[in-house]
Amino acid sequence: MIDFKGRVAIVTGAGGGLGKAHALALARRGARVVVNDLGGARDGSGGSATAAQAVVDEIRAAGGEAIANAASVTDFDAVQAMVQQAMDTWGRVDVLVNNAGILRDKTFAKMDLADFRLVLDVHLMGAVHCTKAVWPIMTAQKYGRIVMTTSSSGLYGNFGQSNYGAAKLALVGLMQTLALEGAKHNIHVNCLAPTAATRMTEDLMPAEVLRALQPEAVVPAMLVLASEQAPTRTTLCAGAGSVEAAHITMTQGAWIGLDESADVRLQQLLEQVKDRTNEMVPGGGSAQGTHEVARAMAMLGQG
Repeated sequence: MIDFKGRVAIVTGAGGGLGKAHALALARRGARVVVNDLGGARDGSGGSATAAQAVVDEIRAAGGEAIANAASVTDFDAVQAMVQQAMDTWGRVDVLVNNAGILRDKTFAKMDLADFRLVLDVHLMGAVHCTKAVWPIMTAQKYGRIVMTTSSSGLYGNFGQSNYGAAKLALVGLMQTLALEGAKHNIHVNCLAPTAATRMTEDLMPAEVLRALQPEAVVPAMLVLASEQAPTRTTLCAGAGSVEAAHITMTQGAWIGLDESADVRLQQLLEQVKDRTNEMVPGGGSAQGTHEVARAMAMLGQG
């Protein structure tokens, strides 16, 4: 088993489902765990510390160390207090698993903007708040492992989940930049796209499929992404015992020129532009411009 002895982990949304499985697995491997859960319903309404405390009790009964916290990740002051609670109790924070989330599914045409905004607030800004609160601690101790929970809905789209998908893909963009900024401080930032049977998915899949998708099957991917040997800027998809890697790629494309006929040439060359042969995984945002300028200079030089 991967060893987390001496490490302190914060897991948000850990009162049930995937977050609970994460918290229990980290504790079994020696981590001291802050079990955070607002205790609300799937749509984010309500709140109670009961769920988080039940997970803490289970960890302690097995001989582990854990404390409960019922902060809403949408409240930055409450998140800062949660992180301070971890520091006061154990003196450090090594691992953050941003797992808290809600669903408010509707087609975009029928969706109220308040529901769109709330889902972004919980998933995206919740992860931002938690990460912002632990970042100076991890920077000072020259060690940190942060896991963002993205989704195939964000990576590839899913009918009726425009709010959820937008938030989940935004977390990938956040991960990409934070991994670059954290590298010199030994802070590794990764994303996990789980497929798991939880209350978040109970209405979305047939019963026999849900039985195959136990949350525990996702946990190994989280443990690797949160470990001392973790990669960084990696997105793993996991479910039912399988693990895949997802990449945002760029094709080789085509040079269409700078004159007034460029739009017509693009229309004619669009299939070549979309051709994924020899596609690239850029090392950073500047790679696009570097590729384009190099091709332009080569083509113009030929003229």
